[in-house]
Amino acid sequence: MVIIVAEEKKHEAKEKHLEHEEKKAHVAEVKSAEVAVEKAAPAEAPAATAAASATAPAATPAAAPAAEAPKPFVKREYKWAICHVFSSKNDTIITVTDMSGAETIAKASGGMMVKADREEGKPYAAMQSAAKVANEVKNRGITGLHIRIRAPGGHGAKTPGAGAQAVVRSLARMGLRIGKIEDVTPLPTDTTKRPGGRRGRRV
Repeated sequence: MVIIVAEEKKHEAKEKHLEHEEKKAHVAEVKSAEVAVEKAAPAEAPAATAAASATAPAATPAAAPAAEAPKPFVKREYKWAICHVFSSKNDTIITVTDMSGAETIAKASGGMMVKADREEGKPYAAMQSAAKVANEVKNRGITGLHIRIRAPGGHGAKTPGAGAQAVVRSLARMGLRIGKIEDVTPLPTDTTKRPGGRRGRRV
């Protein structure tokens, strides 16, 4: 009885071993088949693309955008005049002449724009004067101005008043082309005696 049981156990162990070997062989076959498929896929891809490109119709080249012709350079012609600006702390006087300075085209001053004497030299009065002059000048066909700024000079102040800068800005905003801006304040190299006496002006 003992011998029969031992033989049965040996037989079962042998069957289990055979089943295990069969499973290992099957797994190895599956893996080798997968590797073969992976190796074959890259080789087939170029052939497929080559066949597709051979069968596909030839692509027409894209039309190049037409180059735009460069715009011709047009030199704008300006008609010039000279704007003389006298600016002190008490007033701003604007006079526009032709290039020779002989003919006066337009003129205005701060005193023509405001009522109070204390306002004549202020930037607001200067802006109003410049706007009036600019309109008159444009009606005469002038498109550009060379500006000459003058302070009292001599014994007086050597720097222009507050209205000078306002005049230049206002003329530019009115659409006039601004050319040269010069300071023509008369500065004495030597001078006569300053008024006021030895002890100064008594107020």
